[in-house]
Amino acid sequence: MPHARQHAHAHQHAQTRTRERRHRLAHEAARLMAEGGIRDYHQAKLKAAQRLGIHDDASLPRNREIESALREYQRLFQPDNRVALRERREAAVHALAFFAPFAPRLVGPVLEGTADAHSPVCLHLHDDDPDAVARFLQQHRIPAESRSRHLRLDREREGDFPVWVFAADAISVDLTVLPRAVLRQAPLSGIDERPMARASASHVEQLLADDDAADGMPGMPA
Repeated sequence: MPHARQHAHAHQHAQTRTRERRHRLAHEAARLMAEGGIRDYHQAKLKAAQRLGIHDDASLPRNREIESALREYQRLFQPDNRVALRERREAAVHALAFFAPFAPRLVGPVLEGTADAHSPVCLHLHDDDPDAVARFLQQHRIPAESRSRHLRLDREREGDFPVWVFAADAISVDLTVLPRAVLRQAPLSGIDERPMARASASHVEQLLADDDAADGMPGMPA
């Protein structure tokens, strides 16, 4: 029995050390993302592990843990990010209205609340003609850079999809063009492999109103 108790105690101690390491790594990765401009969670995680000299896989935090730590870091040390976040959410409302023919949805850090002054406004646009958005941009004389993005639509389907990037009032807007059927279920997030959080214009307006209420300012109409 004493041996069993010692084994249980050692196991508990090891678990505690692993949790502490995960916590340290999550917060170091968040700091690197907040201060170093790293956008990729996996890259931030590996760089944090290298800096702290922690190399066991069990101690590596999940992306959601890093995202939570990033949110906390920004709240404590980068209060000016709230201004950048609000500017981008206001820009998102205008962009969502402008691209209304494509059933747009806001995704990414601007929606999640972790955006900073370098974050683009990321929209998913939906049309079965992949060239429709390009024509729309040309019609409105909006110069945009063409890219592509690999996304997993679900556990079985994935692919490369057209992306258009342009600047509006010094804020970058990133458009991913997806088939209409994707409206039924969002693509999988690279953070946790679950369907991405996404929002319509009315949802983003409500987020702005909630921010105003938290700041004691008059709310925006929903």
